Amino acid sequence: MQEFQVKRGLTHDLKERVVQASTTYFGIPPREENGILSISYGALKRLEVRLGEGGKSIIIDTESNKDAPDAMILDTNKRFRQFLEETTGFNTKERVKRAKKAAEEES
Repeated sequence: MQEFQVKRGLTHDLKERVVQASTTYFGIPPREENGILSISYGALKRLEVRLGEGGKSIIIDTESNKDAPDAMILDTNKRFRQFLEETTGFNTKERVKRAKKAAEEES
């Protein structure tokens, strides 16, 4: 499970952003159960997204299909990164930088 901060100004419609990004990048809208949005796509057996404390972050839990072909894994990873960027407002480099900063603050 991983928590991703969402860029200021993008939190007011976060749930709708998750639904739209899922539909755009994975081609299917997520199903919702107990506040958890989930899909299954390509090399991801399970992708679950829930809103973090105060709605300023998203918490993502995934389960991978270890038997997926390499091409499917690459495609799924690309779509997942695009999904994260659309949802959080941060690109990969910015997300890594924020994660490192958060890890330093915890220790």
